[in-house]
Amino acid sequence: MNRIMRIAAGAAGAVTLLATPVSALAATPQAATATVTTCGWSGLQAGLSTKVCADVTGDGVVLYGQIGLAGPPSPGTPWPPAPQELATRLSAEVVGGDSLGAVSGRTVFAVSTVRVNGIAATVPCGSVVHAAFAVEGGFRGPAPVTLDLPVRC
Repeated sequence: MNRIMRIAAGAAGAVTLLATPVSALAATPQAATATVTTCGWSGLQAGLSTKVCADVTGDGVVLYGQIGLAGPPSPGTPWPPAPQELATRLSAEVVGGDSLGAVSGRTVFAVSTVRVNGIAATVPCGSVVHAAFAVEGGFRGPAPVTLDLPVRC
């Protein structure tokens, strides 16, 4: 595009803007509510690091669990480790209120962090959500990690 064509295109754009009614320019879209992610403390379950997290947008809450390596492998440990099939359970409730549900399933962990999706709900502003995430694998029983999350809209 040469210089004259750019000037002509710019002038045409300016004419279009000047022809637009003022009310259309004054209307601004409402700002979107930001999503805030909060995670509870990490715990050791089935020899892996686990935690429960929540994404909060306004009064909408999405809860999920995460499974990752607990740390670097010990010397002499085969790498990469053998994949593990794990049983998972995520549950949540509004403190002093209703259950938001529970989700059980199975997932395979190899090396990369795994996100276990679970519960999406709308909760009243000012309430507290209590979530628990449990992982069980092999002969090791679960030791759930928890999150108590105030929902501030």
